[in-house]
Amino acid sequence: MTTFESLGVSAPILKALAAEGYNAPTPIQQQAIPIVLRGRDLVGLAQTGTGKTAAFALPILDLLHKNRKHAGEKSCRTLVLAPTRELAAQIGDSFRAYGRFLGLSTAVVFGGASMFKQKQALYRGVDVLVATPGRLLDHISQRSLKLDAVEILVLDEADHMLDMGFIHDLRKIAKLVPAKRQSLFFSATMPETIADLASQFLTDPERVAVTPVSSTAERVEQAVIHVDNAKKQDLLHALLKDETISRALVFARTKHGADRVVRKLQSAGFNADAIHGNKSQGQRTRALEAFKKGYARLLVATEIAARGIDVDEVSHVINYDLPNVPEQYVHRIGRTARAGLGGRAISFCAPDERAYLRDIEKTIKQTVPVMETDYSLSAPRADDRTPRPKGPAGRKPQGQRPQQRRAEGKKPAANAHDKPQRTPSHARDEGDRRDRKGNSVWSNSGAPPKYRKQRKPEGAKRG
Repeated sequence: MTTFESLGVSAPILKALAAEGYNAPTPIQQQAIPIVLRGRDLVGLAQTGTGKTAAFALPILDLLHKNRKHAGEKSCRTLVLAPTRELAAQIGDSFRAYGRFLGLSTAVVFGGASMFKQKQALYRGVDVLVATPGRLLDHISQRSLKLDAVEILVLDEADHMLDMGFIHDLRKIAKLVPAKRQSLFFSATMPETIADLASQFLTDPERVAVTPVSSTAERVEQAVIHVDNAKKQDLLHALLKDETISRALVFARTKHGADRVVRKLQSAGFNADAIHGNKSQGQRTRALEAFKKGYARLLVATEIAARGIDVDEVSHVINYDLPNVPEQYVHRIGRTARAGLGGRAISFCAPDERAYLRDIEKTIKQTVPVMETDYSLSAPRADDRTPRPKGPAGRKPQGQRPQQRRAEGKKPAANAHDKPQRTPSHARDEGDRRDRKGNSVWSNSGAPPKYRKQRKPEGAKRG
């Protein structure tokens, strides 16, 4: 049986792992740790919940411990980039936990937190810096950080960084770090665009893939419920009556949608919090802590939380809205069935989301079983879906075409907005000048106009 000691991890780190309750390395850790310890560049591909953070944190701490030196003022020796605040905070906690007996310094910088306190933490220099790309560039522009002493560069959840539009920030950062460095690239999925990005950061990397691309956790029991959009909230309330749902993570597509779901849950008596980009960092931290400690049974989140929530006891993941990017489904359901436990993922699929479901099933290479409830709609089979009608507007024109009607000499129906036809002035008949009462006021015949008799004013003398 492979152990952390056999992988070459030093004694102080082994002591910290024992305190955390980690006995045996996961498959990604078994393959990645020896490669990183040799100083090679690495592409690590594994689904969420398989221990990717420890796969790069443990060997990095070991390398820094064996080669101790000061990074210098406003500098860092290791730079770890993460796409979200929650994930950056989680990675920082992991480095502190695994390196508690090493005496190495760790700092975490991300948006929504005090810039002044972060500058204080960076002033003397740190061994490990975990950052989101945007806040990192803010510190560089304000000259509170420089990257000329970086020895190891780590990109975690690189595919999510690309989805969030960080590609330009990553290219700026790549130009600021030394060319001679060790680079580690970790991701849960590896589409072609991510592979191209990896080639720009890595030099002759070794590749580790412990699970098929876009595969889902084997211990996650999946199900889909076909339901009308208007019935999703009622269906959620009905499901939550099941006491086996001890702690559930509910995913909504939009921020306002997440707030709306939470308001209705709270009105129905369920203890729920929301976490998304419009929340302040304090609100997000408090909501996540309440969920981790079990004070809140439900946490409603947008995609921002799919990569930053590491809670072992999540029993269910509920996709209130299906993601329009199929790879995001893998990350969402990976929030359950962690640390050797089982879990269940239930997805709500409205009629306008069935195309998303087909893309998800194609990506994960399996059919999601259909779950029947009192709110279920009939799920169409692949052979009886109504074909889309032809035509520019999705409908075939009915009846005779306007060109055919005109060709047959038939006048098209009058439109209410059409203006009435006017007769040219030279073709007007005699006596066609009339006032608004219909009396003739002018005539080409020269006849005097017939005016209406003027009414005598009241009180005038009658003759």
